[in-house]
Amino acid sequence: MNHWIALDSPESLYSLTEKSREKTCLILKHSTTCPISGMAKMRLEDHIDELAEPLELYYLDLLSYRPISNAIAEQFDVHHESPQVLLIKNGECFFDTSHFDITVSEINDALAYQNAQA
Repeated sequence: MNHWIALDSPESLYSLTEKSREKTCLILKHSTTCPISGMAKMRLEDHIDELAEPLELYYLDLLSYRPISNAIAEQFDVHHESPQVLLIKNGECFFDTSHFDITVSEINDALAYQNAQA
C-alpha cells in the first residue's frame, strides 16, 4: 500500500507546510540508489501502522528533486542527510533523524515528547 504523498515541487512543499498547521507531517528524504536509505524506508513502511498517531506522510526522491531537499533544509533549518526523517507541526520541524535511527519507535518517542510539551 502506498501511504506517501510525493514532494516534487515548491508547491507541494508549501502544501505540506500549510497541512502541518492541522496535522503533524512526516517527511522521508530518500536516495533511491543508497542501500541504507532503502533499508530505512523499508523498515519504516513495515511498521507504519504502529505510529502513535495518524500523520501525513511525504516522500522526497532526493536524486530527482535535489532543489526541494535544499529548500527543506533551509526552510526547516536542518542539516541535510540521507536518508532522513523530519516531523513538521505548525510549519516548524520539531524532530529530525537519519540513517539507522529512522524507526517508528524513535518517531513515536518524538511525538510523545512534542505532545507532552503542548
